[in-house]
Amino acid sequence: MAELSADGGGTRADGIRAEYMEMTRRKRLYSGILLVVFVALMVSGFMLADSRNAGGFWDGWHNILDFPAQVWGEAWEKAGELPGHLLTFLPALIETVNIAAASTLLGGLGAIVISLLATRGMAMWPRLIPVFRRMMDIMRAIPEIVIALVLIFVLGGGPVPAMIAIAFHTVGALGKLFSEVNENASLKPVEGLQSVGASWSQRMLLGVIPQVSPNYLSYALLRFEINIRASAILGFVGAGGIGYELKNAMSWGQGKFDEAAAIFILLFLTIMFFDQISSYYRDRLTRGRPL
Repeated sequence: MAELSADGGGTRADGIRAEYMEMTRRKRLYSGILLVVFVALMVSGFMLADSRNAGGFWDGWHNILDFPAQVWGEAWEKAGELPGHLLTFLPALIETVNIAAASTLLGGLGAIVISLLATRGMAMWPRLIPVFRRMMDIMRAIPEIVIALVLIFVLGGGPVPAMIAIAFHTVGALGKLFSEVNENASLKPVEGLQSVGASWSQRMLLGVIPQVSPNYLSYALLRFEINIRASAILGFVGAGGIGYELKNAMSWGQGKFDEAAAIFILLFLTIMFFDQISSYYRDRLTRGRPL
């Protein structure tokens, strides 16, 4: 009987082992097929893009360092003028940071509201949860530069179109993150407030926001970093800020490359500064340490 039991146990173990090996081989086969498809798509996409490129990648790749060399050479020759250029473009940099800050603030407030309306157990209108989720998807899917181009056509150039475009995209991006944070919040305070007759806004403000505010602030700081880069990029399409100054300096060509170098330095130092500051505060918020 003992031998029979041992044989039965061995047969079962062999069956499990064979099934596991078969599953592993199948997984490797599928992974290999996906890798081949991915490489084929990348190669075909690169060949298509290269065929549509005016000069061709292979014909011009050896010139890739020419422009940085020209900028560096002219900036080195006019190194004495660099401090003056930094002061000249400082107001444009402040405008860029202001665009990012205002759009992050407006987008963050909008994201809080729409995320609460799109979270099960917290929504004011539960049947409209899919509608608010699709709204966030649309806001997140449309690039800021597309929105900015439309708004510049309607409102004209300047920082306002950039702020609206970035804030619109921020609502969708932060709304998605905030809704995931909301799902991990305890509903007991909300139910307690509801039992004493609190309104929806009171339940959210007193029962949910205190639980999720550290994560909200952490994600908002991260988004602020991203929005600084976005506001600089939107300057290339006439949305103001330091990106607009960089476009003018680069479009002018030789003779203005020292100004372009000064703008690059300002952008690099600013992004590095805010990256370090936001990383520090995000770490303290997520770890529960007092600020």
